[in-house]
Amino acid sequence: MARRFHRRDRLNALSEINMTPLIDLAFTLLIIFMITAPLLEQTIAINLPQEAVKPQDAQEIRYQTISIDKKGEYYWGSDLVDTTQLRTHLQHIAEESDPPVINLRAERSLPYQSVVTVVDMIKQENLSKISLDTQVP
Repeated sequence: MARRFHRRDRLNALSEINMTPLIDLAFTLLIIFMITAPLLEQTIAINLPQEAVKPQDAQEIRYQTISIDKKGEYYWGSDLVDTTQLRTHLQHIAEESDPPVINLRAERSLPYQSVVTVVDMIKQENLSKISLDTQVP
């Protein structure tokens, strides 16, 4: 008895949708969003001063950001802090064996004393790794 491997009704429509390509697309988009979401850094809007030279390449270095906005308010990362809380955070960092680089971001129009006050707090805790953020023209 011989078998025939051809379809009898070639004009019948497929009643099922192949879900494999849709699942592959969904997983691909999920992976793309999982990779790109941490790269979208949400920071406080600050108008930084300009720098004449090209910034150095970033290496595998830990950073802790301190920001000062137009109003003179201090931010530890993205959290609003006062001077006593800022000093406490700096004390905790100073106790670490390998403290991170303090990344200081300040509004261009601020009085110079606002930045010097934060630098003095950093120096009082014997933290020597300081980075001042600027804009490249």
